[in-house]
Amino acid sequence: MSVPKLRSTAAVFTTMSALAATSILTGPSVAEPFSTAPCALHRTEAHHSEGLDTWNTAYARPTGTVDAVLVFLSFPDAAPRTSPAQLTADHFPVTSRFFAQASYGRFALRPHPLPRWLRMPRPSTAYAMRRDWSAEDRAAYLRDAFAVADKQVDFSRYRVVYLVADPDAPGVDSDATKVVNLDTPLHVDGTGIRRVVTVFEKHPPDRLVLAHETGHVFDLPDLYHRPVDGKGDWDTYVGDWDLMGSQFGLAPDLFAWHKWKLGWLDPRQVVCVHGTAPTRLTLEPLAAGPGVALRGTGGAPAFGLGHGAKLAVVRTGPDSALAFEARGTAGNDRASCRQGILVYRVRGGAESGGGPVEVVDAHPHTEACWENSVYPPLADAPVSLGESFTVPGEGVKVEVEDRTASGAWTVRITPALSD
Repeated sequence: MSVPKLRSTAAVFTTMSALAATSILTGPSVAEPFSTAPCALHRTEAHHSEGLDTWNTAYARPTGTVDAVLVFLSFPDAAPRTSPAQLTADHFPVTSRFFAQASYGRFALRPHPLPRWLRMPRPSTAYAMRRDWSAEDRAAYLRDAFAVADKQVDFSRYRVVYLVADPDAPGVDSDATKVVNLDTPLHVDGTGIRRVVTVFEKHPPDRLVLAHETGHVFDLPDLYHRPVDGKGDWDTYVGDWDLMGSQFGLAPDLFAWHKWKLGWLDPRQVVCVHGTAPTRLTLEPLAAGPGVALRGTGGAPAFGLGHGAKLAVVRTGPDSALAFEARGTAGNDRASCRQGILVYRVRGGAESGGGPVEVVDAHPHTEACWENSVYPPLADAPVSLGESFTVPGEGVKVEVEDRTASGAWTVRITPALSD
């Protein structure tokens, strides 16, 4: 298929006016730009379910300003070689900046680091820290940490708690960083703490590791595939395309589905496509929003973006959907390998780590960015300008027809092909 030419100047300005209000819908459309209920998967009992018809009230919702405390823990068997200020700088402002861009300014994570080390009562080796931490050792660590910290911290002031261990203590395992979910909340300072981020990172740490763990605090699942024996590729589900798959990804911005779940997209920014007739619509680049520099197709700075459609959804079953979004080299995705319309499957009943989201590869016979992609087979997954792609097993077809001068993408989605 040949690459379409840009529209005329008059058509461009007509398009820009329409984009300021909503997505473009033409032809025999059955899209519902303001009614998302038919495409909102049901939230199930699965851990970190991708269902989003209701919010799990056991989790804090990341809107507005959320205060987080960083507590720095040292141990009797090691003298810290770094300062709390240095470790804070390892994670902030990069973590706050990631979420500010991902949320279009709707969520501000505000850190409150303690200025000094707090000494734990037992050596670091006594807690047997590791990735698959035993419940007994983990409970002992949390019990001692809160006993030490409660003398210095009013936990009722914070919705996120980071316990940061001395990275140079001999018993600290950098692979053990995780969110601890508590079946029975810890009651401290008149507040119930349901989850704690235990940080055991090296200095300097893995890139965006704290942002990934903070995603769990807000009910986002792990999107990586953990091999049974711990060997093999972990990134086969989503590759570079979401922070919850890999913090090392070239395009780690959160999927539009996650932004919808977290309350960062307005209903008008989600287009529910159903029936069998083709639907033509315009999708803004996922990154488009306040403070993100974008360029249009001609290279000039883009304007008029930020309030249009970000996500198109086709329901494929009682517990499944296909999602379509435009990814490019801007914002959190500025190092992206390829741009275009990314397609992925979502399952509301899948557990965290069990493949709740899987990117569909529009170019299954090629790979890209071998030198720095976490999973090159999916690095070129998006459907490019001028291409059409039918999702295997679903019969849903997407055609990327055009781009506006501002850089938005005109796509045509056919939910089910006729025989």
